[in-house]
Amino acid sequence: MRSLLALISCASLLAASSALAETRVFIIPNQADGYGVDQCLARSDKCGAQVARTYCQSRDFAQASAYRRVDPDEITGSVPKSGANCSHGHCDEYVAITCQR
Repeated sequence: MRSLLALISCASLLAASSALAETRVFIIPNQADGYGVDQCLARSDKCGAQVARTYCQSRDFAQASAYRRVDPDEITGSVPKSGANCSHGHCDEYVAITCQR
Protein backbone atom coordinates (compact mmCIF):
# COMPACT_ATOMS: atom_id res chain seq x y z
CA MET A 1 0.00 0.00 0.00
CA ARG A 2 2.79 2.40 0.87
CA SER A 3 4.66 1.65 -2.34
CA LEU A 4 1.51 2.38 -4.36
CA LEU A 5 1.07 5.69 -2.57
CA ALA A 6 4.74 6.56 -3.18
CA LEU A 7 4.40 5.67 -6.86
CA ILE A 8 1.32 7.86 -7.26
CA SER A 9 3.07 10.74 -5.47
CA CYS A 10 6.13 10.50 -7.73
CA ALA A 11 3.99 10.35 -10.85
CA SER A 12 2.03 13.45 -9.86
CA LEU A 13 5.26 15.34 -9.07
CA LEU A 14 6.70 14.48 -12.47
CA ALA A 15 3.50 15.53 -14.22
CA ALA A 16 3.42 18.85 -12.35
CA SER A 17 7.07 19.66 -13.09
CA SER A 18 6.72 18.95 -16.81
CA ALA A 19 3.65 21.16 -17.02
CA LEU A 20 5.60 24.05 -15.50
CA ALA A 21 8.49 23.72 -17.97
CA GLU A 22 6.60 25.11 -20.96
CA THR A 23 8.70 26.24 -23.92
CA ARG A 24 7.46 28.26 -26.88
CA VAL A 25 9.23 29.65 -29.95
CA PHE A 26 8.11 33.04 -31.22
CA ILE A 27 8.93 34.11 -34.79
CA ILE A 28 9.03 37.89 -35.07
CA PRO A 29 10.08 40.36 -37.79
CA ASN A 30 13.58 41.68 -37.16
CA GLN A 31 13.12 45.36 -37.85
CA ALA A 32 15.97 47.85 -37.78
CA ASP A 33 15.58 50.28 -34.90
CA GLY A 34 18.63 52.47 -35.42
CA TYR A 35 20.24 51.15 -32.22
CA GLY A 36 21.58 47.88 -33.64
CA VAL A 37 19.31 45.67 -31.55
CA ASP A 38 18.13 43.93 -34.71
CA GLN A 39 21.68 42.79 -35.48
CA CYS A 40 22.23 41.62 -31.88
CA LEU A 41 19.22 39.32 -32.18
CA ALA A 42 19.98 38.13 -35.71
CA ARG A 43 23.60 37.28 -34.89
CA SER A 44 22.77 35.74 -31.49
CA ASP A 45 25.18 38.22 -29.91
CA LYS A 46 25.24 38.79 -26.14
CA CYS A 47 23.71 42.23 -26.62
CA GLY A 48 20.45 40.58 -27.79
CA ALA A 49 19.98 38.58 -24.57
CA GLN A 50 18.27 41.43 -22.71
CA VAL A 51 15.97 42.15 -25.64
CA ALA A 52 15.02 38.47 -25.96
CA ARG A 53 14.43 38.16 -22.19
CA THR A 54 12.29 41.30 -22.15
CA TYR A 55 10.27 39.99 -25.10
CA CYS A 56 9.65 36.71 -23.27
CA GLN A 57 8.69 38.47 -20.06
CA SER A 58 6.19 40.60 -21.98
CA ARG A 59 4.54 37.31 -22.99
CA ASP A 60 4.45 36.02 -19.36
CA PHE A 61 7.49 33.74 -19.74
CA ALA A 62 10.37 33.78 -17.26
CA GLN A 63 13.35 33.73 -19.61
CA ALA A 64 14.69 33.44 -23.13
CA SER A 65 16.69 30.27 -23.64
CA ALA A 66 17.73 31.04 -27.25
CA TYR A 67 17.41 33.58 -30.06
CA ARG A 68 18.62 33.49 -33.64
CA ARG A 69 17.95 34.63 -37.20
CA VAL A 70 15.48 32.47 -39.09
CA ASP A 71 15.44 32.02 -42.84
CA PRO A 72 11.92 32.58 -44.25
CA ASP A 73 12.16 29.15 -45.90
CA GLU A 74 12.29 27.58 -42.40
CA ILE A 75 8.89 29.04 -41.53
CA THR A 76 5.82 27.24 -42.81
CA GLY A 77 2.73 29.02 -44.00
CA SER A 78 2.66 32.42 -42.34
CA VAL A 79 5.62 34.19 -43.99
CA PRO A 80 6.13 34.74 -47.73
CA LYS A 81 8.97 32.74 -49.30
CA SER A 82 12.34 34.33 -50.02
CA GLY A 83 12.11 37.16 -52.50
CA ALA A 84 8.39 37.70 -51.96
CA ASN A 85 9.03 39.84 -48.91
CA CYS A 86 11.60 42.15 -50.55
CA SER A 87 11.00 45.73 -51.60
CA HIS A 88 13.48 48.28 -52.90
CA GLY A 89 16.42 45.92 -52.38
CA HIS A 90 15.58 45.33 -48.72
CA CYS A 91 14.30 41.94 -47.56
CA ASP A 92 12.58 41.35 -44.24
CA GLU A 93 14.44 39.22 -41.72
CA TYR A 94 12.92 37.13 -38.96
CA VAL A 95 14.16 36.11 -35.53
CA ALA A 96 13.17 33.08 -33.48
CA ILE A 97 13.07 33.67 -29.72
CA THR A 98 12.66 30.59 -27.53
CA CYS A 99 10.93 31.40 -24.23
CA GLN A 100 10.53 29.23 -21.14
CA ARG A 101 8.23 29.50 -18.13
